[in-house]
Amino acid sequence: MSQSVLTTRIREANARGKKALIPFLPGGFPDKERFFTELDQLDAGGADIIEIGVPFSDPVADGPTVEQASLDCLINGTCLSWILYELAKRKGRYRAALVLMGYYNPFLQYGLDKLGEDMSDAGVAGCIVPDLPLEESGPMREALAAYGVDVICLVGLNTPIERMKAYAKVARGFVYFVSVLGTTGVRDSLPEKIKSRLADVKKVFDLPVALGFGIKTPQQLSQFGDLIDAAVFGSALIDHIRAGGDSASFMARWA
Repeated sequence: MSQSVLTTRIREANARGKKALIPFLPGGFPDKERFFTELDQLDAGGADIIEIGVPFSDPVADGPTVEQASLDCLINGTCLSWILYELAKRKGRYRAALVLMGYYNPFLQYGLDKLGEDMSDAGVAGCIVPDLPLEESGPMREALAAYGVDVICLVGLNTPIERMKAYAKVARGFVYFVSVLGTTGVRDSLPEKIKSRLADVKKVFDLPVALGFGIKTPQQLSQFGDLIDAAVFGSALIDHIRAGGDSASFMARWA
């Protein structure tokens, strides 16, 4: 199997001496029209991968910032079909690779085979599903793999080594390391235990490692050195846009 475009984008950034940047924005935020302006700015601002949230009514892994943004998008009529349709119209427009982050229910209701086909047609390279256990992920992995779409593994502070090894057997794209035991959201500090757990992840997986949940500033990344290859940030970006900023000015901080 050929190397994932997600792996390639991260390794390309690392070859330039940088951590790959993975901003997260809910689909349709702050409104349906402006969302694609923000997407353009994230791409032009140096994003290597852009994570697009699929709004859901019960986002169990999301903190208050992402949860409220997702609920606003639902109220405005954003759904998985709309996201894929609009992305398909823009396929090939972005240098950054695209990933969808969503909960299993909307994906399952959409139909897994149709999902893989439509994600491929929309130029989406991967999918993050925080409420899909490894033991139940086989059908989705197989359906999406047929169209070259990766299902991204999530591991965290409480993931045993043996379970990491089980994930490593099916992992593609990159490994998403969840930095805290809790929901998404900006934090002024991250747990001390992260470094030792990241070292474990590096030993088990051959893929790039992305650190997410709680990332607020580029300065937070310096303490991790070669233990991480990429950084995911969402709540800080959403807060910045809500405060009147835009993705271009936010990404300038990370240049």
